[in-house]
Amino acid sequence: MVNKSVRLSDIAERLNVSTVTVSKALRNHPDISPQTKKIISDVAAEMGYTPNFMARNLSSRKSNTIGIVVPKIAHFFFGSIIESIYNIAFKNNYEIILTVSQEDAEIERKHIQTLLSMRVDGIIISITQETKDYSIFETVKSRGVPIVFMDRIPQIPNIDTVFVDDRGGAFKAVEHAIKLGYKKIAHFAGYTEINIGQLRYLGFEDAMKKYNLPVNKDWVCRGGFGEKYGYESFMKLYRENNLPDLIFTVTYPVALGIYMAASELNLKIPNDIDVICFGDAKVQKFLSPPLSCITQPTNLIAEKSMEILLEKINKTEEITYKSIEIPTELMLRGTCINFNKKK
Repeated sequence: MVNKSVRLSDIAERLNVSTVTVSKALRNHPDISPQTKKIISDVAAEMGYTPNFMARNLSSRKSNTIGIVVPKIAHFFFGSIIESIYNIAFKNNYEIILTVSQEDAEIERKHIQTLLSMRVDGIIISITQETKDYSIFETVKSRGVPIVFMDRIPQIPNIDTVFVDDRGGAFKAVEHAIKLGYKKIAHFAGYTEINIGQLRYLGFEDAMKKYNLPVNKDWVCRGGFGEKYGYESFMKLYRENNLPDLIFTVTYPVALGIYMAASELNLKIPNDIDVICFGDAKVQKFLSPPLSCITQPTNLIAEKSMEILLEKINKTEEITYKSIEIPTELMLRGTCINFNKKK
């Protein structure tokens, strides 16, 4: 026989106190003494009580939940940000509801609708590489639910954003390669409709122009942010006998795709083809050779995103929209540290 759910009134009856007292004690309300809180908490645990968040949502304007929407979870960048967001949320008595769009705009839209139906207090999102219809974000705003866009930002006005210096970071990486002596430089740019693809391409272009180097259009490949794109783009250039000396990639997974292709073709990195990427992952230092990159402080991205969101959630007066840009750094490992001329 399955026991029925334990209610606040059951705990109150057991302890001969009011339901309000039990409710306040379990919410750590200052009106209740620490000793009473402990007694009520212990009895609640003994009786198998679990909070009914749906009921709380109906009786309160806050659910103490935050929705997260990211394109991928098996990705160091997003995984690290999610972990940092969770830690900050936990310290502020919030629960996280994590959703993954799998780079699919329709899945992203459905996740947002689900989060709204669950009455989350706010949403943090990094949009998909396919997102072009922004109407769902207008729906979020019309419901009065705060939303913060991080990393991948839609081109719409009056939104809160947290992002890194994509253009400056890309410039930094390519300038470093040029100063080593590289001139035949390719860029695997991903989708330039998305801000990170567009700005990182512009940073690449800025560096090439500064040093009067031509941008070979055959070496600017666009198509995605994942390993498959890096692999296929590299294979295409190889089949065309059109390999550059160095490739700057829009993300770490794209660079990993190059490593996979080079290994299949028996090409040695960095001697036959050199690589540097935008974005860091702990695994990069274990690659052979370790991959040099532009690093993004994921803990700071999470901290600033949560800072803005909690400010919006907890303040009733109108707050101006914030746009926070975070600087990047060049991390040199085993690639792009010497000019490896292929002759």
